[in-house]
Amino acid sequence: MPHNKNSRMMYVVAFVLIFSGVGYLMVTSLTQSSTYFLEVSEALAMDSQKLERARLFGMVGASELQRDADALGVYFNLQDKEDRSKSIRVRYTGAIPDLFAPGAEVIVEGGINPGTDIFMATTLMTKCASKYEAQEAYEKEKHPESIPYM
Repeated sequence: MPHNKNSRMMYVVAFVLIFSGVGYLMVTSLTQSSTYFLEVSEALAMDSQKLERARLFGMVGASELQRDADALGVYFNLQDKEDRSKSIRVRYTGAIPDLFAPGAEVIVEGGINPGTDIFMATTLMTKCASKYEAQEAYEKEKHPESIPYM
């Protein structure tokens, strides 16, 4: 009989250890990978230290739009969709999507550089158009190749 009681106790202890370990891993992975998803006005209202890892949504501003000299990135102002007077300067390094143009809705992911207050984006996604237009209707001046170099 005592052997049977010890076996049950070992199963209970093993069960508790396994599930507490799995719970710990879930909690730590969720807190480390959590990212704020904000509009520009919300990001400007937050403390910049909380924007070390964030995903911002807004529109590409027409002013101060510049490509990097090596053509693998762009500097631009990300404007709030509702209040265009609110903007954050963004630097993105990587291939520029074809739909990237002034006025396009974009999502950038990255973090604020505390020294310069520039949002350093590691990901740049453009919102797909609600309808596709014919090739001849595509405006050449809105293509990323028309963005001036620095």
